[in-house]
Amino acid sequence: MSKLANSKRIGAEAVAEKGWLKAHRWLILRRLSQLSILILFLLGPLAGIWIVKGNLNYSYTLDFLPLTDPYVALQSLMAGNVPEKLGLIGIGIVLLFYFLVGGRVYCSWVCPINMVTDAAGWLRDRLGIKGASSLSAKTRFWILAMTLIGSAVTGMVLWELINPVSMLHRGLIFGIGTAWMVVLAIFLFDLFVMNRGWCGRLCPVGAFYSLLGRWSPVRISASRRSACNDCMDCFEVCPEPQVIRPALKGEGKGIGPVILAPNCTNCGRCIDVCSKDVFHFGLRSNNPASTSTPTSEAMP
Repeated sequence: MSKLANSKRIGAEAVAEKGWLKAHRWLILRRLSQLSILILFLLGPLAGIWIVKGNLNYSYTLDFLPLTDPYVALQSLMAGNVPEKLGLIGIGIVLLFYFLVGGRVYCSWVCPINMVTDAAGWLRDRLGIKGASSLSAKTRFWILAMTLIGSAVTGMVLWELINPVSMLHRGLIFGIGTAWMVVLAIFLFDLFVMNRGWCGRLCPVGAFYSLLGRWSPVRISASRRSACNDCMDCFEVCPEPQVIRPALKGEGKGIGPVILAPNCTNCGRCIDVCSKDVFHFGLRSNNPASTSTPTSEAMP
């Protein structure tokens, strides 16, 4: 590849300024998180090491920690099934955790399908595929509502019929089958039809967790936005690029640097690819309208 092409690659400036490792720090940590969680779930059925029993819908860790997906639990409740005591405790733990760290942290740090869609996005960029079909971001909320209503009407946890996360788990345990076809369909959809289409437009799980994390205290802040050189790399890597502009470019309108939009996944990729270290993890309460100097509460 030519030197000119390399210079235009997303994140090239950050790699040159900070080094490869620092320019991929949060991406590496996310992959370690996603793979570690996936391996913990697979150790039991594949190796007989039962650290975690269950799946991302409901799990029991080390025989004492219950965790229950509140979205699945809500569908089950709509279907007429009241969770038992351990299920309720698991719901409370998960709700508290994702409220504190940001609801859509589930999408970027836990969900294994994120690795599939990121791979499609990476390949799409390498192949130079441009253009895409268009769907409203509200589509996922309509699908969320339909799964809840459908669960109430059918008496089933409706999303589980097509949940790609559950299908991926089953595919890894039982081998090639229908489950892999669903995962492949998502990969091909994001690759050829719509960039970031599954997570950004269709997945009701992301819609649910965005509602859950609407007031989360841990947020990403463009605390050094005055240093921005308009390279646009943060917009290119962000799975929800519409959330960046108000925080990054809103100082003249009296808008603070914290990304408050609930659809932000707190993935940290904007931090990675910014050669000027504009972005940091911080607190939503540290959101002054003027950021002429770096804020004191930003976390490296």
